Amino acid sequence: MINVAVRAARAAGRIITRASLDLDSVKVARKQRNDFVTEVDRASEAAIIGTLKQAYPDHAFLGEESGHTHGKVQAPPHEAENVWIIDPLDGTTNFIHGLPQYCVSIALMQKGVVTQAVVYDPNRDELYTASKGRGAFLNDRRIRVAQRTKLDEALVGTGFPFRRLDDLDRYLAMFKAVSEKAAGLRRPGAAALDLAYVAAGRYDAFFEIGLMPWDVAAGSLLVTEAGGLVGNLQGDGDYLFSEQVLAGTPKVFGQMVALFGQVR
Repeated sequence: MINVAVRAARAAGRIITRASLDLDSVKVARKQRNDFVTEVDRASEAAIIGTLKQAYPDHAFLGEESGHTHGKVQAPPHEAENVWIIDPLDGTTNFIHGLPQYCVSIALMQKGVVTQAVVYDPNRDELYTASKGRGAFLNDRRIRVAQRTKLDEALVGTGFPFRRLDDLDRYLAMFKAVSEKAAGLRRPGAAALDLAYVAAGRYDAFFEIGLMPWDVAAGSLLVTEAGGLVGNLQGDGDYLFSEQVLAGTPKVFGQMVALFGQVR
């Protein structure tokens, strides 16, 4: 299954890369405030679903742009036996501005458990993959989370709320708390890549609120297969559909859960 997902991600990456050479011709629409979609997102998602459907016609799909599509599956996608969770272009705002920080994210969830993950960065040709129980890899090289154990030595990734600004005050309090404790904070703007960076040891932790399942599904498996922890902001396992995520090395994860517990 992972090989088919890789093939789908690379096909989408080629579409994105071709479009990035002439951004002025890319058609952009606004889904809601600060939430954009382009013809490239849609073409990328169509290529991914087409590749996966050819191999697995009975599987369901949960895509950012197409919503729920079922094939022959009648259950809701998050309850289906096999559902592919797809973000065809994570970091669309970066893409339309020519900022080379975006990726393709594909995950397979089976009976509510993410079992396969691919995150592909076409700018750097970095391919992150994971299969449940088999480890996480970057371009076929095994990766592990960083060994740092202290928050005051940690580099932390984050993402600002952009869909619902009523979360902003809560987020700013969290941002302030982490800023006062961590060695540094970064906000590149593509959550799937941020989670992949935790898995690869580039970040020691990552947190964000206001996320959707396709933003975190693939990246979360990368982190856990690389030896890290993923949960909601309280440290619980209910994060995929909770619109919040915290990931990190085991020690730093625990310290951030404790820190967020003090934020009011």
